[in-house]
Amino acid sequence: MDVAVALNDIHKTFGTHRAVDGLSFEIPRGTVFGLLGRNGAGKSTTIRMIMDIIRPDSGSIEILGRPMDGSVKDRLGYMPEERGLYPKMKVLDMLEFFGSVKGLKPAEARRRAIPWLERLELDEWKDKKVEDLSKGMQQKAQFITTVLNQPEVLILDEPFSGMDPVNQELFRDLLLELNKAGTTLIFSTHVMESAERLCNQIALIDSGRTVLSGSLASIKKKFGSNTVQLEFDGDGDFLESVPGVEKIHRYERFVEINMAEGESPQRLLEAATGRLVVRRFEVMEPTLHNIFIDQVGPGSDGETDAKELAHA
Repeated sequence: MDVAVALNDIHKTFGTHRAVDGLSFEIPRGTVFGLLGRNGAGKSTTIRMIMDIIRPDSGSIEILGRPMDGSVKDRLGYMPEERGLYPKMKVLDMLEFFGSVKGLKPAEARRRAIPWLERLELDEWKDKKVEDLSKGMQQKAQFITTVLNQPEVLILDEPFSGMDPVNQELFRDLLLELNKAGTTLIFSTHVMESAERLCNQIALIDSGRTVLSGSLASIKKKFGSNTVQLEFDGDGDFLESVPGVEKIHRYERFVEINMAEGESPQRLLEAATGRLVVRRFEVMEPTLHNIFIDQVGPGSDGETDAKELAHA
C-alpha cells in the first residue's frame, strides 16, 4: 500500500491534559480520509502535528514517505478551522501572496488563481478588499489559497464548519473532483453525515486514542446491523413476540425492527413469511453515526477541545 501519511505511537500533552495518547494509523494515497471524533477527541491537535505546527512529545510522523520538511510542506495544502485571511488586502493580491508562500512566482500564482475565482464566482470581486466579501465568499477565497500550489495531499480541519448548505454541497463536489484527479484528502470532522458522504477511509479517535481505523466499507461490514425494515401485507401484531425482537417502529408503509444483539434476522424472516405477504425485507447497513455512538457514546460537545489548549 502506498502511504500518504503514517502516524506511529504519537503522544502529546498540554500541561496535565493528555490530548493525544499513542495514536497510530496510516492514510493510503489517493483516498478521502476522515479523522473522526467528538469535540475534544484530539482531532485538531493531530492535524496540527501532521502539519508540523506543533510537535509530538514522542512518536513519529511521515508524510509522503519522509519526515516533514520544507520540500514536503510545499506538496501539501492546509485549511485550518480558524480561517486566516488578510482583510485589508485585495482578493487577487492576497492569493498571489499565499502563492508566493508556497514558492509560486506572482505571475504563476495569478494564472492559477483566475480559473478558481471564475469557478467559485469570485472573479468580479478579485479587486475588492477581502473585508468587503461576505462570509461565504471569504470561505471560497480561503479554499483557493489552499489549492493554489496543486497539493498532492490536502488537509482540512473541520472544513464545513459555519458553511451554509449551498456552500457545503459546493465544497463536497470540489473535494471529490480533486480526489478523482489524484489528490489525497484528509479532513477532520465530528459531523458523521459529512464523513459518510465523502470518505472511503476513516480513523475514529476518542480521548486521543484510535478506536478504529480502516476502509469505511470494511468497518461497516464488521459492525453489521441489528435493524431490519419490513414491508408486508397482513396483520403484523405478532411480530413483537418473535424471539429476538426488541422494538418495533411503525411507519406508513413499513415497520423498522430492532433485533437484540447477536440475534440473526433469519428467524424474523421465517416468522414473517409464515404469516404475512412480505413485500420487502431489508437488513439495514449501519450508518457511521450508529457506529460512532456504539463506540464512543453520545458524548458532549461541551468538552474542551485540544486545539484550544494548543493555543495556550
